[in-house]
Amino acid sequence: MRTIFFIVGLGIFAGCGDTDQNDEIKHIFMNEKQITFTPKTHALDNNDNFSPDGKFLCYDTRGTVYNENLANSKSIEKVEIATGEETVLWDPPSITGEEAAPGVAAVSFHPGENRVIFIHGPLLEEVKARGPYSIRNRTALEVDGEGNKTYHKVDLRDISNRVTTPGAHRGGTHRHEYSRDGRCIGFTYDDFLVQEYDRTIGFMQSDANAPEGYSHYFAIIMKPAEKGKSKAGEIEKAYGDSWLDATGKMRAFIGKVRAQNGIDYENDLFVADIPAETDITTSHSGTKDKYPEPPEGITIRRLTHGMDVTGIVRGSFDGCQIAFAARDDDGIDQLFIIQAVGSDEQPNRVTRLKSPVSSIRWHPSDEWVFYITDGNLFVTYVGTRHNFGRTIKLSDDRLVRDQLVVSPDGNLLAYIIPVPTKDTSGTIIKDAAGNDFRQIFRMELDWEKIK
Repeated sequence: MRTIFFIVGLGIFAGCGDTDQNDEIKHIFMNEKQITFTPKTHALDNNDNFSPDGKFLCYDTRGTVYNENLANSKSIEKVEIATGEETVLWDPPSITGEEAAPGVAAVSFHPGENRVIFIHGPLLEEVKARGPYSIRNRTALEVDGEGNKTYHKVDLRDISNRVTTPGAHRGGTHRHEYSRDGRCIGFTYDDFLVQEYDRTIGFMQSDANAPEGYSHYFAIIMKPAEKGKSKAGEIEKAYGDSWLDATGKMRAFIGKVRAQNGIDYENDLFVADIPAETDITTSHSGTKDKYPEPPEGITIRRLTHGMDVTGIVRGSFDGCQIAFAARDDDGIDQLFIIQAVGSDEQPNRVTRLKSPVSSIRWHPSDEWVFYITDGNLFVTYVGTRHNFGRTIKLSDDRLVRDQLVVSPDGNLLAYIIPVPTKDTSGTIIKDAAGNDFRQIFRMELDWEKIK
């Protein structure tokens, strides 16, 4: 455990602002502690890894054996933050190699219940018919958070019929994210039957019309233009997405969009509006040669132009603002904030750093944004005009922190760091790539000192 303090006065204010930028960086180093030690990878993967009560973190074990391909991730697990005790939540029979299965990864806790959701490739008995794990050959699975290994299937994958079963898909769903009320699940999607289209985004809802044996009805949110055939302003790929509001009515994403010259591409910020009255069953699941169609009533708004947005975009808890990373004139990814409602708004540039920002996360108060730059943790105040942009550096060393997540109460950060790891004999061992295993660390936030 390491504790270093450099105390600086800083007030906490309410509201949001876009003037009187304060670019001063202060140092207040917080209590950091390693909580996992076993010789395996502990991947948080920028998901919603905290349990609803903030006492556990879920993770996958990609890269522990053979390679980093999610096909070779063998288990979904959780760790109790206070004790470091690890529990296996799901570890199906598997095969290892270049063509592995099933592959289980990218796990998130439900926001209000003790269960998790994650990517699941084909079971071993399905491999002969379906093939091994791939980005176009995976679905979602939910299991209980106690380790009892009770489960239910979320989304049906159907490539056997000429007309896809209504509410099913024909490819792979990925990085499943619950809305904060738990009613919707957002994801990225890659189609297997019609591969002339790039990745897009979709959502699922629990519905009485869901395919038999499955809990949710599938639909894409946006049908992209065919790869290489888009016109100026059309989106060919959607990714880096997250929910803005608590009820699954707005989903922000990055769109790879054809530039006005009709040749180049731009990566910009968009919002999909899904009205409350949207009937997910008005979507079309597609056919063997026809790509799926979204439900009626969804609209797409473009919020930036030519900003080269990157990473995963993040909505504030009140759904009013979006934090995202985009390149500055020097090619460095900086933190920006923009209003979620409207279109073509002018974003506020929050940081002017010498290294790119990543792993952007909001504090539940919507007054602070956390992120990582140059391997260290930072938090910037975005709540008032007076101190908008005031930045605090929470760590200062040569460790490589990544995959930052914030506890539900906003008082704890968790992330991974590759560190030397010993087996039971005391021998330092490495992961499949010959690197130090990635272990989970936590940092307690002392808001009295920050104030």
